[in-house]
Amino acid sequence: MRDGARALVACLAWALGTVETRADDAVARDAETSVVQALQGCRRESDDARRLVCFDAIARSNAPPRWAGRLGLRTPPLEIDRPHLLRFRSKGVIFVLYVIDARGEVIQNLHLGGGGEDTYTIEAPGTYSLQIDGSETWQIWLDPV
Repeated sequence: MRDGARALVACLAWALGTVETRADDAVARDAETSVVQALQGCRRESDDARRLVCFDAIARSNAPPRWAGRLGLRTPPLEIDRPHLLRFRSKGVIFVLYVIDARGEVIQNLHLGGGGEDTYTIEAPGTYSLQIDGSETWQIWLDPV
């Protein structure tokens, strides 16, 4: 990879929070290559709307999580003004995520057994908080739909 391209990828990776940019880090080089290939694929898309969707998907899949932790956490209340997608990932054998409305009522009980990743769409605008209970590390993203 040429120096200019490497610098661009390093900036994108830093901005997306996904890779370390040390030249001696093989994992980072593999991640750089993957991001570059994905970006180049988007560039080849001739339709403007589909190209934007492609770039947005790369940004979304490489964005740092909104919350990350180990074991349990209750988030502060958050206000959403339109549907949002919750994406959650766990490395533990137990992961339970409660979506709680402004009245303190559980509106959705989500779980993963044995680790993995899943999604849930919060359809209605409002004030919500999340209660996370896990046996190991977990990550949660929240993006407008």
